[in-house]
Amino acid sequence: MFAVHPPRRRSVVFSQPNKSGDPTAPEGAVIEAEAKPENGNAAASQPPGAPREPRGPIESTLAELRRVVWPSRQQLISESVAVLLMVTLSAAAIASLDRFFRWMSQLVFR
Repeated sequence: MFAVHPPRRRSVVFSQPNKSGDPTAPEGAVIEAEAKPENGNAAASQPPGAPREPRGPIESTLAELRRVVWPSRQQLISESVAVLLMVTLSAAAIASLDRFFRWMSQLVFR
C-alpha cells in the first residue's frame, strides 16, 4: 500500500585544524563528505536501541508497553481522585451557568 523509502543521505561538513604550520593558511580546511554507513552496512547507521528488522504492529506495541514506567498504586489513586474531583467541579460550574442563563432568559422573554 505505502512504499517505504530509505532516508536521504546528507552531506557532513568537517573542519580540520591547520597542520601545515603556515601562518598564512586558514585556521581550518573544510572537507565535505557523504554521510555513509560504515562498511556499507545500513544497520550500523541506526541509533542504538533501534529495531534491526521490521516487526509487526502488535510485537512493537508490546515492546513499547514493556518500556513504560507504570505509576505506583498510591500515585494512581491520588491522580484518579484529582481527575474525578476536577470533572465534578467542572460539571457543577457548567450546570450552574446553565441554570443562571435559563433563569435570565425566562425573565427577559416573558
